[in-house]
Amino acid sequence: MKKARYDDLIACYENPIEHACDLRLGQSFLSENAQRPAGLCDSAWESMRQFVQTLAEGGGNFYDGWMKNEHSAMISCNDGFRPVSFLLETVE
Repeated sequence: MKKARYDDLIACYENPIEHACDLRLGQSFLSENAQRPAGLCDSAWESMRQFVQTLAEGGGNFYDGWMKNEHSAMISCNDGFRPVSFLLETVE
């Protein structure tokens, strides 16, 4: 996982909010039966849900060879001010 923060965009466009993403770098989540893991925000889940479902069903090879490991995907949440990237991969 990797986090970014764009303070210039936040200053220009975002209304102040009390609670933003509180995920920590290196944090891991495990999805069982393609369900949203506890502690993962709804926005991040919606960005990755279809990829998780495909991987859980044994699929992969997204976009014809996009990832070196065809049973993985690199997905980012849709927060344009502080995007978080997630590596999705199957585990045995």
